[in-house]
Amino acid sequence: MRALTFSLLIGLSLILHAQSNISGVVTDKAGEALLGVNVYLKGTYDGATSGLDGAFSFETLETDSLILIVSFIGFHEVEIPLKPESRKLNISLKEKITQLNAVVITAGSFNASDEQKREVLKPLDIVTTAGATADIPGALNTLPGTQTVGETGRLFVRGGDGRETKTFIDGMLVHNEYGPAAPNTPSRSRFSPFMFKGMSFSTGGYSAEYGQALSSALILQSKDLADNNRSDISLMSVGADLSTTRSFGKSSIAGKVQYTNLTPYFELAPQNLSWDKAPEEINGNFAYRLKTSKTGMLKFYSNLSTSNLSLFQTDIANPEVELPVKVSNDYAHFNTSYRELISEKWGVRSGISYTKSNDLASLDSDSREQKLRGYHTKLVADYQHSDRVAILFGSEVLGRKVEQELMDETGSFNQNFDEVVKASFVETELFASAALAFKIGARMAHSNLNDEIILAPRISAAYKTGEHSQVSVAYGQFNQAPQTQVILTNPESQFEKSTHFIGNYQWAREGQSFRVEAYEKQYDNLTKYQSVFEASSFRFNGDGFARGVDLFWRDNKTFKEMDYWVSYSYLQTERNHREYPGSFTPSFASTHNVSIVGKKFIDEIKSQIGLTYSFASGRPFNDLNSEKYLAGKTPAYHDLSFNISYLYNSQVIVHAMVNNVLGINNIYGYEFASQPDGNGVYASRAITPPAKRFIFLGIFITLSKNKGINQLPNL
Repeated sequence: MRALTFSLLIGLSLILHAQSNISGVVTDKAGEALLGVNVYLKGTYDGATSGLDGAFSFETLETDSLILIVSFIGFHEVEIPLKPESRKLNISLKEKITQLNAVVITAGSFNASDEQKREVLKPLDIVTTAGATADIPGALNTLPGTQTVGETGRLFVRGGDGRETKTFIDGMLVHNEYGPAAPNTPSRSRFSPFMFKGMSFSTGGYSAEYGQALSSALILQSKDLADNNRSDISLMSVGADLSTTRSFGKSSIAGKVQYTNLTPYFELAPQNLSWDKAPEEINGNFAYRLKTSKTGMLKFYSNLSTSNLSLFQTDIANPEVELPVKVSNDYAHFNTSYRELISEKWGVRSGISYTKSNDLASLDSDSREQKLRGYHTKLVADYQHSDRVAILFGSEVLGRKVEQELMDETGSFNQNFDEVVKASFVETELFASAALAFKIGARMAHSNLNDEIILAPRISAAYKTGEHSQVSVAYGQFNQAPQTQVILTNPESQFEKSTHFIGNYQWAREGQSFRVEAYEKQYDNLTKYQSVFEASSFRFNGDGFARGVDLFWRDNKTFKEMDYWVSYSYLQTERNHREYPGSFTPSFASTHNVSIVGKKFIDEIKSQIGLTYSFASGRPFNDLNSEKYLAGKTPAYHDLSFNISYLYNSQVIVHAMVNNVLGINNIYGYEFASQPDGNGVYASRAITPPAKRFIFLGIFITLSKNKGINQLPNL
């Protein structure tokens, strides 16, 4: 017995003597101790977990080829070969950067997407905002940086006019994205918001991938593969539409036909205009989706429409004289895009779009017929080198052919151009840490018309200042061809240029967000002329600036089942361009813009109600009876809009909307007779909305086996 006990003690002594201790401390790159880090020997069960001070310690009998593995969520795993003399370790882990913890560059950008975690606007908001009439620009006009220009209905961003904002669908440029309208009445976007799953609305400093826009880019992402079969029927006070979606597993199709005729509505609601034929439009949309592989998707989208209207417009100097006005448009847009991940690190995207648009507008015996044929091809590759470095690069060709014929009693005059802009771009995204990121890029473009090559750098950065807050800055140069009539008169016109400087602070947590953004925009190479039809008067030395501050607050947490946001924009801008005799604030710019939007679903009445209040301070106009240029100022603009959506049952919704509930007489500006009367006075009239209020009623029916879906997201 004594011999056995002695043997055991000897054995135990040998075992203890053979054991070795491995210990150390685990920290991050900043030297902060990490708690709960797993530390173990590869291929064994020997290991430990770090404590509050980051320290760990364990014993092992292993002796040969020891490899220590250190792993922790959110950090890169490391393997450390151990040497006999290095059993006390100081280990520093490198933080892993993921979409969840990485800072996001937000300067100049509003994102709305189900895929985004930090969006300030959801796709649903585009179509449920009172007063927006389910029009994408209408909803975006409640965001800071935009302003209401009611006589056009288009997006005017930070002192830029409507043409300085370009629309892209799945990365491809859309030409002539607004439908036709009578003079001084708002036009609508041609594209229904329910065709898209998300959007990025940039008010400046946007990616080098996008060009030919001086002020802003609206980037729409169309929906992916449909999950359900469904059909929708809409009966509205302005027309009707029928749509259907069919899913086939790896592919799906969706189609919609819409007929709009405002004649019945105008007979019930008095108008300020003398309509001969109210606006009438037939519009069709078709979409096809094909899942080509686990990571590949082919998308096809088309929009076809034909529309016309006619009215009588009184002569300003002789109101008893009525002049006939006719407007018609035939439009077709086709858009195909394809994306694929060709390896773990490489991805490619490509696309092609084509637009055909024929416009005819006439006033009395004068008329203008314009034909546009536009296309866009693009190829983009992206390489994810690591979680800290990603590169995107590509090339594109943007072409458009415009033919115009001007006719009057003396004859006709033809103008045309065939423009091809070739561009290449590269952009690198660098993460110094999860809290600090940079995006550096550049875009080079060449036009065949003026043989001009431009190089436009783009730089932005973001730094996370806290768990819910961050700051961003952006700088970039942007170029765009002048307005179409300028190029028709002088095809060799130079690119116009703007330079953006943006500083942004954003605070966001679940259900609440706040952002403040200051900006400075400088314009150069703007086109100046005595007459837009006299090429000899053209100069490309105009300039200008726009500067201001935008504020945005959104909250859907404080009040039960209520969502609201408030935006304010301050704008100071002047330009010396076109026929301006010097630097002046343009007639489309107002200094102060405010929007307050509220929505609430009330269970007791099974209804969602919404209110939107919009304010814009007065805008300048050129009073021809004043010696000073652009010295007049319109009254301030006010609008209070209301909508309600009643859920009759799970798939039938009754919707009503009315804008300008208070019936305020808004004035957008004034227009003057071309010649003074005998007393040397120019006759004038106010530019006002075609009616004091617009009232919309509709019944929306969904037919589907899935009773949980309806058209509420479309209203």
